[in-house]
Amino acid sequence: MNEFEQIRQQQKESWNKFSAGWKKWDELTMSFLKPMGQKIIEFIKPEGSQTILDIASGTGEPGLSIATMLNGGKVIMTDIAENMLAIAKENADARNILNVETILTDVSNLPFDDKSIDSISCRFGFMFFPDMQMATNEMSRVLKPWGRIAISVWNIPEKNFWVTATMGTIKKHIDIPENPSGAPGMFRCCKPGLMKELFEKAGFKNIKEEEISSTLHCGTFVRYWSMMTEIGAPVNAALSKADNHLKEQIKNEVFEMVAQKYAVDNLQLDANAIVITAEK
Repeated sequence: MNEFEQIRQQQKESWNKFSAGWKKWDELTMSFLKPMGQKIIEFIKPEGSQTILDIASGTGEPGLSIATMLNGGKVIMTDIAENMLAIAKENADARNILNVETILTDVSNLPFDDKSIDSISCRFGFMFFPDMQMATNEMSRVLKPWGRIAISVWNIPEKNFWVTATMGTIKKHIDIPENPSGAPGMFRCCKPGLMKELFEKAGFKNIKEEEISSTLHCGTFVRYWSMMTEIGAPVNAALSKADNHLKEQIKNEVFEMVAQKYAVDNLQLDANAIVITAEK
């Protein structure tokens, strides 16, 4: 198994393993990620009988929202993890959204004809693709001429306290190997110019980047901590190395850090992403 196949397999196992957590926290996380999804939708302008490809669909957004805007068109939702796609299908059924199909596939080898897709959306998938250039090239291949693409990635750690509060504290107590440069990880795509270069090499034009802020409305610290430990693979993996005493110490330190910055009786944590848009 080569390096990329190994990463792909790890990603698949991880997302399948944490799918139950994502299902449990779906309402909170989808509200949190909505501003990025709205910006993606605003750019691709779904309408009529278009075929839209939503990559790394997870539990279904923004693909499901896009589907409701089409008339005679459809959204193809893809993901590497079958358990996540099963939740997306459940969510579609619950909302009676019929013009979607789910396909289990890897982004580096999309099962679609050249120039067959009108627009592509991808919200927070890019950071985890084994080979980001190969993925971008594949998206370009399947997109029609003048087709639109909009994706979002996380901005720098300093602008994402919602995750650094927890992971930063964990790293103080537990030796976590640093991600090799360019390896999949949350902040892999925030390096200035990186995404633009990937898109240019794949033949896209009119490439633009925009910062989008969001707020994680947890309400209480207990909800925040539960969510982070139930959906966050890196958080969970790191804490599994700690005994109960150390886990409690880390939790208390995260609470203190959050309490210094926010009202803990109505917890709202800042987040920031970059939305990249382009045309074929």
